[in-house]
Amino acid sequence: QVHLTESGGGLVQAGDSLRLSCAAFGSLGFNGMGWFRQPPGKDREFVAAISYTGGNRFYSRYVKGRFIITRDNAENTVSLQMNNLKPEDTAVYFCAVADYERLIAPNNDDADYWGKGTLVTVSS
Repeated sequence: QVHLTESGGGLVQAGDSLRLSCAAFGSLGFNGMGWFRQPPGKDREFVAAISYTGGNRFYSRYVKGRFIITRDNAENTVSLQMNNLKPEDTAVYFCAVADYERLIAPNNDDADYWGKGTLVTVSS
């Protein structure tokens, strides 16, 4: 069993930066870690994922070039540095754990473990 706890959400203005963190408790094995988000009134969508070694990273086209995902296996954490935030980035952001290839599969919104989410609100 793995428990995930996100932190770092909040209210920011367009153009600002924010860093989300996720602490994992339990054995992650060699799984990938990722971030998904659910905008108000919309379905959950993939944001970014990172492989166990950190050697592979994949981003949604909506955040590529603005967001950076990193992980620290010694601390069992994954972070998402979000730069140049836009109002359309407003969403509840969820940390997830699953096989890396599964996380990045087209149209995937499933994982083995999920955090409860942290709200990011970007005002214009």
